[in-house]
Amino acid sequence: MAFAVARTRDEAQLYLELHPCPDCGSVDAPWEQALVEIDGELVSSYAASCPGCDAEREYLFGLPARETPVHGWPTFGGPEPSELLDAGQWLDVADSAAAEVPADPAEAGKVLAVAQAAVDEVIKFVPAGADDVPEDEFWTPEGRAVRDAEPGRFRLERLLMARDTYDALGRDLGAR
Repeated sequence: MAFAVARTRDEAQLYLELHPCPDCGSVDAPWEQALVEIDGELVSSYAASCPGCDAEREYLFGLPARETPVHGWPTFGGPEPSELLDAGQWLDVADSAAAEVPADPAEAGKVLAVAQAAVDEVIKFVPAGADDVPEDEFWTPEGRAVRDAEPGRFRLERLLMARDTYDALGRDLGAR
């Protein structure tokens, strides 16, 4: 049985935040992480009892072939594209973060770091020598909706510009 790989704890936590309780819609949960063996395969288990409705929830993620070095926060993954979130979902994460930049410079820097890192994740879906994210890298309805709303945003030059803008804004605030 193959499990989608969570490359880092930050990526797993983001995935959990984006998947509210199917019974009550709560996104808050006291997740407990553990390594478990399923059919002879070690996987990362995130389990919680939903504080909104007491439903038991568990997500199982495959382990990466090699550990992803953590370089600051957030670190969503190594050089390979995500298996948990598609390109459109990553751009939506960046958009959501950038839309809520607080006035406090330190907090703004954290939010812009998430936006920048999420755009970096979209860029990983662009094959070497290509100009944009291929259509098959949008495998969720949410991701396809983001792409369909404005497909030009998935061109490499626009992605690089967005990433660099979030980086510059964060540095201008002196928050990084």
